[in-house]
Amino acid sequence: MQVKFCGFTEAADIQAAVTLGADAIGLVFYPPSPRAVDIETARELVKAVPAFVSITALVVNISAQDLQTLADSVCFDVVQFHGDESPEQCQALAGAINKRWIKALRVNKDTHSLARITDEIAAYSEAGASSVLLDAYHKDAYGGTGHRFDWSLIPNDSAVPLILAGGLTPDNAADTLHLPIQALDVSGGIEYAKGKKDKDKMQAFIAAASGN
Repeated sequence: MQVKFCGFTEAADIQAAVTLGADAIGLVFYPPSPRAVDIETARELVKAVPAFVSITALVVNISAQDLQTLADSVCFDVVQFHGDESPEQCQALAGAINKRWIKALRVNKDTHSLARITDEIAAYSEAGASSVLLDAYHKDAYGGTGHRFDWSLIPNDSAVPLILAGGLTPDNAADTLHLPIQALDVSGGIEYAKGKKDKDKMQAFIAAASGN
């Protein structure tokens, strides 16, 4: 199981995460988020990420111009579209900056069925997504809510590798090991405050996701 820790605001936390074995580091470029960082801060944070650990830029309904400015200013490997972007919009935006991309689907128990989720994943796969991230829906937020969705809605026959997010903690990470997913994405479950990571929680999460 691969692990992505997201929502960093301090270089020391990134260094700790990397030392503990995180596979990917996520930076949030969505100003309303309490974990958002600006370009100047992000440029300093990425210096703490060594080669072979990937950097993901999380964006929400970003314009082509703003994404181009971000790509010109900050070194990152993957774009994570976490808003209302269509498959075609994701591919056009990511293609313009020559980056791989993933799409977050916010699973709404009231409107999503297993069949609908499978179809949506297939549409993003056909458009060029490297992976699809499944997160819990919240009407007032684009991710980072600490809520968990019904894991029975995770398809077994996804067209692309799946990443699981939403309400993950060191206490339930081991419960995901039987699910048809490739990676876990956690933010709030490893924090002591918004954007401030707890080293002990990060270590416990890595151990649980490793089956230890």
